[in-house]
Amino acid sequence: MTASDLVDDSPGQPAPPRSLIVTVYGLYAREVGGWISVSTLIRLLAELDVDAQAVRSSISRLKRREILVAERRDGRAGYALSPYARSVLETGDRRIFERHAATDDGWVIAVFSVPESERRHRHQLRSRLAWLGFGTVSSGVWIAPAHALDDTRDHLLQHGLNQYVDLFRADYVAFGDPAEQVGRWWDLEALQKLYDDFVAEFTPMAGRWSGTGEVSDRAAFIDYVQVLTAWRRLPYLDPGLPTALLPATWSGATAADLFSTLRHALADPAHEFARGLLTDLS
Repeated sequence: MTASDLVDDSPGQPAPPRSLIVTVYGLYAREVGGWISVSTLIRLLAELDVDAQAVRSSISRLKRREILVAERRDGRAGYALSPYARSVLETGDRRIFERHAATDDGWVIAVFSVPESERRHRHQLRSRLAWLGFGTVSSGVWIAPAHALDDTRDHLLQHGLNQYVDLFRADYVAFGDPAEQVGRWWDLEALQKLYDDFVAEFTPMAGRWSGTGEVSDRAAFIDYVQVLTAWRRLPYLDPGLPTALLPATWSGATAADLFSTLRHALADPAHEFARGLLTDLS
């Protein structure tokens, strides 16, 4: 399994059931021991218009990818998060829920070489560097803002990939314009479109929840799982560049503000609805 397996659905497309399941586990399973019974998961996903067969098929796929592990508790069939999935979700929490002001404090450079006989590790390394926010300078030289250093070092050490990589702190000193260079290292146009699409899709939702009327826990759960599933793909694609290096039309901050607004409105009532089902059915 690679880190990208937790966010591998195509950005800009409707979220497949497996992504909704990962969102539900990330939000609610960890506080009840990381395990959910199959019957409870089917009931939760039914609220999102996912039928039982689709849930079972998606569970099988997540099991094959070693994201979920089959486990019986009190005679009931269910699935728990694998230790690796837990570690990825914990790192992802910082990317998804915490906003840090990007500063122009230099870069971290990853230089790696993997023998052909271990090319499987080459794929894992590239996937995980991309997940950590790195862009590509050349085939064996990847770059990220300096704030990615600690997570990168910890992640590579934890998963045994440090033997293939050297990490450097660096400044860009010549010979181009850094604002132009970042457009070569990352596909900022594609990311800009994803942010624009997110804003267009979920601004009406924010309008529905901006009133002072009674909040439905069930409706909050449905909307929050949908918006978080759409949002959690984006921080993995966004390296967190300083504002000075971003296009003038950049809508990343607008999208982040929108997600924050929806999270503030929906997270607590959604949690109450999910906790009720987990308590009643698990």
